[in-house]
Amino acid sequence: MTQRVELATVMDRLAVDGLVTDYAVAVDDGDWEAYRELFTPDGRADYRSAGGIEGEARSVAAWLAESLRAFPVRQHLIVNRRVRFGVLERDAGDTALVQADYVSPMGFAAAGGDSAASGLVCGGRYSFGLLRTEDGWRLREVIVREKWRRLPEGAGAAVIS
Repeated sequence: MTQRVELATVMDRLAVDGLVTDYAVAVDDGDWEAYRELFTPDGRADYRSAGGIEGEARSVAAWLAESLRAFPVRQHLIVNRRVRFGVLERDAGDTALVQADYVSPMGFAAAGGDSAASGLVCGGRYSFGLLRTEDGWRLREVIVREKWRRLPEGAGAAVIS
């Protein structure tokens, strides 16, 4: 591999990592316009394994905005990122697949609009399908595979596989 190719690969990895981080920040901050802008025009998201919906990113953003209203405190972490380039549609480098684990603690809204200390915590794995566009890397698809969920003490626990 030439030095130029190695540099381009490192730059792509940094850009892809930045896009995944921007996704987490948009969801945690409830910035649904920023969320929508992370996707290609035909981008889709699938949250069905976490009890959500699957569909076009704009529709899913509206669903997220409504369903996450009960959790004003969100700070999910996306870790163990595995990046593979050129894996979608047998492309030579303008597509990427990222698989990454997540842990997502969310605080419930308390009476008076304050956020409660306790809440829901869940974890699982994301699959991000990315496409290089004229505007940089964008999400073509996001698939959430929730593996576990812990409810507040006294509410029981659920395990999803």
